[in-house]
Formats: sequence, C-alpha cells, structure tokens
Amino acid sequence: MNLTVYLAGQIHDDWRGEVKKKAKEKSLPLTFVGPQTNHDRSDNVGEDILGEQPENVYKDDAASSINNFRTEVLLGKSDVVIALFGEQYKQWNTAMDASAALAQNKPTILVRPSSLIHPLKELSNKANVTVETVDQALEVLSYLYE
Repeated sequence: MNLTVYLAGQIHDDWRGEVKKKAKEKSLPLTFVGPQTNHDRSDNVGEDILGEQPENVYKDDAASSINNFRTEVLLGKSDVVIALFGEQYKQWNTAMDASAALAQNKPTILVRPSSLIHPLKELSNKANVTVETVDQALEVLSYLYE
C-alpha cells in the first residue's frame, strides 16, 4: 500500500529531505508532496504567470492564490499530512495547512517541540497524533505497515 504524504511546514531548511531520506531508509512505500519549496518561485509565481503587478500587495495576492490552488489540489490528493512546527520560523502556513487538512478529515500528524505545547494546544488536540520529532512521525507511519 503506497501512501501519499503531504509535508506541511516552513520552506527555509531541508527538513523534507530528512523525512524522505529516513522514509527511504525504512523502506516505507510513501510518495511525498507539499508546497513549493523554492522560495523565490513561490513568491514570484503570480507575476510569472499573470504578469507584473502594480504593487506588492497585488503581487502577494496573485502568488498566494496560485500557491493556495497548489496546496488545495495536493493536500486533497494526499492520504496523510505531516505538519511540522519548528522554533526558528513563523509558522503561519503550517497552521493554515494543518487546519485545512483537519477540515478535510485528512489523517494528520503534528510535529512540534515541547516548547510549543502551549501555543499549539488546540491544534494539537485536533490532530490525530502529535509528536515531537520527525523520527516519531515516521514511526507512526511505519506502524501502519506492521
């Protein structure tokens, strides 16, 4: 059974690469999808497709509508969502993606460090599983194949 996993979270480091590498080492039959991880492409996709916008607010609006379209399609086709919250970056997109996944009744694993227990308590309570590390999230997925 191959599962498609949407990896929600910040795009400023290679945590997705770590997840993919560790899943491969465990021989888990998983296909990964997620947001656009090329930050420049994500920020500029609106103008790349629709042309130059008159102000930054319009540039951001055009990009966000296309990025939201991508998220809706890929999240909708996923079987499972892993939403990673870290301490270094603001996590607005992660919160939005995790909430969308839960609203779609997607099985969701929330990954968050213990320092974020309080600010994420409501979201954590809604997730199917909450863990503190990527390794723990992969162990949850491994359990499906036992």
